[in-house]
Amino acid sequence: MAEHHSDQHHSHEQHSHGHSHSHGHHHHAPTLTNLNRAFIIGIGLNSAFVIIEIIAGFTTNSLALLTDAGHNIADVAALALSLIAFKLTKVKADKQFTYGYSKTTILVTLVNAVVLLVGIGGVGYEAILRLLKPEPTQGITMAIVAGIGIFINSASALLFMRDKDHDLNVKGAYLHMASDAVVSLGVVIAGIAIYFTHLYWIDSVVSLVIMVVILYGTWSLLTDSLRLSLDAVPRDIDMDKLKAGLAKMKGITGIHHIHVWALSTTTNALTAHIVIDENLSAVEEQQLKEKIKHQLEHQNIQHATLETERGNLACKQEEC
Repeated sequence: MAEHHSDQHHSHEQHSHGHSHSHGHHHHAPTLTNLNRAFIIGIGLNSAFVIIEIIAGFTTNSLALLTDAGHNIADVAALALSLIAFKLTKVKADKQFTYGYSKTTILVTLVNAVVLLVGIGGVGYEAILRLLKPEPTQGITMAIVAGIGIFINSASALLFMRDKDHDLNVKGAYLHMASDAVVSLGVVIAGIAIYFTHLYWIDSVVSLVIMVVILYGTWSLLTDSLRLSLDAVPRDIDMDKLKAGLAKMKGITGIHHIHVWALSTTTNALTAHIVIDENLSAVEEQQLKEKIKHQLEHQNIQHATLETERGNLACKQEEC
């Protein structure tokens, strides 16, 4: 990514001594071509399904199908936003955006979570109204259309399955699709039950159960993306372990001013002041920096900016 500019003088050295491991460092980031394809297929499939749902919803007077169509339109928009965010991570940094645009992946995840929560609120309100005053619906048509939905949403979720644990944005897309498949399954069950029993309140009860399922999945997405938006330490990084690991390295006598934050949903950065042994030569100091950066890469920190201080020149700032 473009942030390498500032670190160019050591980045090539890092690769020269870390070549044997380099394939291990970046295996976290999902490849753009795979994701590109996944997002485009997902958008195509879901757009087609929305059209089917709207037509079926109007012809059968089924509010459940129309509500679900609205929910699916939000999902298509979410997938499109995620795709744009991924494209932006590849845009080179410039004078105004020195880190590039990779943070858009975090903002998009946050927007996705908020949109899902708003959608849940709308569906909940509608479900309660219909629980109080049930309206007749055509159960069997509902079930057939929702059955198509299970197939389309499951297929879409599978596209994101492989990369979902490596990137918050992909996890968002995966959760959207997986929760939609659950929604569709609920609608199928409700449709069949309504067809046989003519108990129209079943529709609303199923909607409320589905809402709880979606809420549970969305909450962690919302809190994670909010934390990263506020530059919190990413969940998979243990600061105590990180500090202890650095403090054990030969030549380091102290560490302070450590900051770790996320540059995107897949890339993390660190800045730190490292107090080094005053007897180290300039070459040894440079080698130590390379070692530190190499160790940090193993802990999922791809961009490290280190300021070294000599042990005999005490740090003047209060925090030290």
